[in-house]
Amino acid sequence: MPSKRSLRWAALPVGVAAALALAGCTPTELNGFLPGFVEGGPAATNQTERVSSLWVNSWIVLLAVGIITWGLMAWAAIAYRRRKGQTGLPVQMRYNMPIEIFYTIVPLILVLGMFFFTARDQTAIEAKWDEPDVEITAIAKQWAWDFQYDGEEKDNSDAVWTMGIQAQPDKDGNIDQAQLPTLVLPVDQKVTIHLQSRDVIHSFWIIDFLYKKDMFIGKDNSWSFIPTREGEYAGKCAELCGEYHSMMLFNVKVVSQDEYDDYLASLEEEGNTGDITDAYDRLSNFPGTTPKTDTEEGGE
Repeated sequence: MPSKRSLRWAALPVGVAAALALAGCTPTELNGFLPGFVEGGPAATNQTERVSSLWVNSWIVLLAVGIITWGLMAWAAIAYRRRKGQTGLPVQMRYNMPIEIFYTIVPLILVLGMFFFTARDQTAIEAKWDEPDVEITAIAKQWAWDFQYDGEEKDNSDAVWTMGIQAQPDKDGNIDQAQLPTLVLPVDQKVTIHLQSRDVIHSFWIIDFLYKKDMFIGKDNSWSFIPTREGEYAGKCAELCGEYHSMMLFNVKVVSQDEYDDYLASLEEEGNTGDITDAYDRLSNFPGTTPKTDTEEGGE
């Protein structure tokens, strides 16, 4: 039987090889090949590394359990295989109490452990800013996006906005990214995005931010985070919402505060002001809502 010292020396090359392999990994590889990471730069948001850590560590635990399980299965198949000349069935074993207790406790520990870390991280990600620096309302509609940058007034009369159309592919299927709706965010600022729908269930997904949230008509949802790296990102609807669901795309630009202020000023100069959150909603019969009277419409 090999000594413990021999086993340690045998494991040394494996450890060195693993260390060298990890040392040569890019941030994307170290984070499970997830988007949102670049060489020498911060993650896309203050939450991206938390999501990545939960994903990667979960896979490490599950793969370790899988390797042990597959190893035991292979060992049992080889060690207890039918040998040449053997007949009949082997002795049938049952009610091995220590093994049954082990098989009960270990899965329970795994489930409770993964529940704890998932609940902890989800609670942190879902936390809302008490006083966000920026509030934006993202409004989904078949099959495009409207973005309203909320103002200081309670009725949002000083808000500015953009209304988008769905992606328009050419005859070869190529999409002009410049024509897509664009959400502009200031870097290193506390952002809260309020999520609404004009018609059916949609899902707001900025791919590199590693998080998505559903959008319902008649029910507001929200997401709070800090964009931490300037750049351009892709967004899309992640909930099957009809014929042109795949064309429901948008761009995201994370810019400096000065560029963000200039962008809002340009929207105001274009006359894109006022509250559009309830404009063009397909349904107006959800609880608490009644159609406008002729007097109300005439007074607008």
